Amino acid sequence: MDSPTSAVSGAPPSPESEPAARLPVRAGLGRFAVLGTVFVCAACGLVYELELVALASYLAGDSVTQASVVLSVMVFAMGVGSLLAKRLRCRAAVGFAAVEAVLALVGGCSAMALYAYFAWCGQSRSALVGFSLAIGVLIGAEVPLLMTLIQRVRRQDAGGAVADLFAADYVGALVGGLAFPFLLLPAFGQLTGALVTGAVNAVAGGALVLWLFRRDLSARARWMLIVANALVLALLAAGAVLTPSFERAARQAVYGPGVRVALRTGVQEVVLAGGRASGRPLALYLDGRLSVSGRDEARYHEALIHPAMAAGPHGRVLVLGGGDGLAVREILRYAGVRSVTVVERDPEVVRLARRDPDLSALNGGAYRDPRVRGVTADAFDWLRRRAAYDVVVCDLPDPWLTPSTKFYSQEFYGLAERVLAPGGRLVVHAGPLSPRPREYWTVDATMRSVGLWTVPYVIGTRRPGPSPPGAGAAPRDWGFLLASRTPVRLRLAEHGPHPRSLTADGLRAARRAAERRRETGLPASTLMRPRYGE
Repeated sequence: MDSPTSAVSGAPPSPESEPAARLPVRAGLGRFAVLGTVFVCAACGLVYELELVALASYLAGDSVTQASVVLSVMVFAMGVGSLLAKRLRCRAAVGFAAVEAVLALVGGCSAMALYAYFAWCGQSRSALVGFSLAIGVLIGAEVPLLMTLIQRVRRQDAGGAVADLFAADYVGALVGGLAFPFLLLPAFGQLTGALVTGAVNAVAGGALVLWLFRRDLSARARWMLIVANALVLALLAAGAVLTPSFERAARQAVYGPGVRVALRTGVQEVVLAGGRASGRPLALYLDGRLSVSGRDEARYHEALIHPAMAAGPHGRVLVLGGGDGLAVREILRYAGVRSVTVVERDPEVVRLARRDPDLSALNGGAYRDPRVRGVTADAFDWLRRRAAYDVVVCDLPDPWLTPSTKFYSQEFYGLAERVLAPGGRLVVHAGPLSPRPREYWTVDATMRSVGLWTVPYVIGTRRPGPSPPGAGAAPRDWGFLLASRTPVRLRLAEHGPHPRSLTADGLRAARRAAERRRETGLPASTLMRPRYGE
């Protein structure tokens, strides 16, 4: 009900066609009650939309696609709902109460149902479309019914009624849009927040009809509405009580039975599973995606760090991302390192890396080294500072994830090039090469566009077995790019620390493997024209 498009198909009835309601209060107060309900329902409707967008983006990634799917489907469904509501205008009060009860139940339970579908079925797109359609139809049905009710309270010209109704609607949408990130998510989380919103929706719709329009209802209709709303509220309350148990069961379905830490930070969901006590390899998941696997993390971090460190001076090192401390562990193996700055956007990841016994043991207690400084900041913003680093390490999420595309843009690499000291190197994890060669070579083209020389190399993973259900497919390889202002040679240190999983011959083979799949002629990716996922 937060878009004027929802009213297009449900034109308000003329004042002459509707008898005045028998109100228990004066018409002015009754009109205020209707507009207040419009305000509340608009706020709840927008919360449902934002909740679907947020949860779908977390579960499936690519927030632009998920937002486009939800909003376009819902706006279409709102038009359908407006058309269908024409048949209910003859009994607008009962129809509105029924619509609100169903909307409260469907919208309130949508987050839990979507998460359950993801956890046990592995995908969520069909459920996302289904809930977007259902919620959109119900929201679209509100406006024609409310237009009928407001005209029955006090007859006026249609233009004035539309102006009053949409003024309340838009203000309610504003409040709902602000309440979602600043109140509901921090206070209740996504699942309970949706249930609370559904309860507010049910109370608002039911109270308006059972109080203001009760004289228009038969005794049977009143009791049916009371029972229906009580049942909806009971189901929503039961969902809120069962939410902790449900979340634990869903996490076990996604990550397996060894989950030790699960928390929702202000940035993402962080899950830590396995460890020495469970007998399973340690696994760190960020927003449902495997970020660290104890099975092969050393292979990844050695390939990321050692070629860059061996190619020249490495006294000052900047790590963008990598809050788990595993890249820092490899950096600290070099005696010439004077300082390491880790820029991580989520302080909870750094806290886990410091305090969790298994993760701290895996990173070798990297944060206890006085040369290491952790900073909570956005990597893009940090590069705006005037500084000079011998090595810049980009250990960031894959470029095809929408929130990460700015870290693989021409503007980002222009800033990174500016902070390189003379002879400095930039190493980038550019995502898997095998399933996404175009994205990988777009990163290469983007880095070259700012005047950097690049050396590609790809390392195969060693992850046995399938990924956990719903956690996304494990990559078959990791693609890296080593860059500098002048040509740089891909090598390992002759007299420095030697990686356990990588040899000089293996590194040369890794470069040849990447070069065999080179794609040329790709345009650079920019902030205004991201090229990943095309």
